[in-house]
Amino acid sequence: MDNNEVISTAKENMEKSIKVFQRNLASIRAGVANAGLLEGIQVDYYGAPTPLTQMSSVSIPEPRVLLITPYDINSLDNIEHALLASNLGLTPANDGKVIRLVIPQLTGERRQEIAKQVGKEAEDAKIAVRNVRRDAMNALKRLKNDDEITEDEQRNLEKQVQKVTDDATKKIDQLADEKRKEITQGK
Repeated sequence: MDNNEVISTAKENMEKSIKVFQRNLASIRAGVANAGLLEGIQVDYYGAPTPLTQMSSVSIPEPRVLLITPYDINSLDNIEHALLASNLGLTPANDGKVIRLVIPQLTGERRQEIAKQVGKEAEDAKIAVRNVRRDAMNALKRLKNDDEITEDEQRNLEKQVQKVTDDATKKIDQLADEKRKEITQGK
């Protein structure tokens, strides 16, 4: 592994951590309809767990309503059971053709709980980024110990790793702040 590869691998892994964080943020309910809420839901479809988003279309007819229209009408009950079993905390309304999920207005207390959850997700993402940083620093130390790079090169590369880490952390903070604002302002 050469020194540029260490930096690019670290950057790539940090970007993956940020993408996971963004996916986790999308699944946090903020008082508005968001199709991302349904991302992780698996439905038992003819004995096989199938992602809900692959077996139905999801639309947002009103700001606080998700409308789930299955491609196969026979899967409607299975979709309803999967939604009830999920940890969304929403009760699906099945009219025989579509399922409506009404997102309730958030109370001030609930908004604070969700904002804390965003903070925890952000901290988890930062931990993942710091783990990538640690791995990159260890790789640079190994290169130095194997006499593949000089001490000066190691220092310069460590500075580059730190800059990539700082950028990733800044991006996580920015995304978390945007989500907190969305939650507390009810938009």
